[in-house]
Amino acid sequence: MDVERWALDVFRSMMNQENILQRLFALGNSYWLTRFVILRLLGFVYAVAFLVAANQLVPLIGEHGLTPANHFLNVIQAQLGSRTAGMLRVPTLFWFGISDNALSIFSWIGFGLSLVVLCGYANAILLAVLWAMYMSIVHIGQIWYGYGWEIQLLETGFLSIFLCPLID
Repeated sequence: MDVERWALDVFRSMMNQENILQRLFALGNSYWLTRFVILRLLGFVYAVAFLVAANQLVPLIGEHGLTPANHFLNVIQAQLGSRTAGMLRVPTLFWFGISDNALSIFSWIGFGLSLVVLCGYANAILLAVLWAMYMSIVHIGQIWYGYGWEIQLLETGFLSIFLCPLID
């Protein structure tokens, strides 16, 4: 009976409106809760994006895909005159090598890193790596990655780099 009464008293003290407000505003002008939520949700969105990429990149832009990315990069290089000009115009890590295995491994590494962010281990370097990886996919994705949500994810991902410390 004493345990029930104690639990009821604890519940009442927790539900006291003044107590809840004091806890919420005890940190003052801190943005820890906003940062906590935004980074976890961003990690989730990155995880979904890289999981979709892992399943769709090879059939869409692989070596024998609908619009092969290696052909796309060769056309860009030919039109701009040099590989360096292509790298500056279409920044992607796939200029250093692209294959079906590279696309798959790249996507799964991105998925794993986004799960790390989802679990709460976010720092600016990790978020910059995720942003660069997803930007690489978007730039070689051609018509398949030309929708608004990819650009929105890149914008949000870039801004989130400044939400967390350099090394956590």
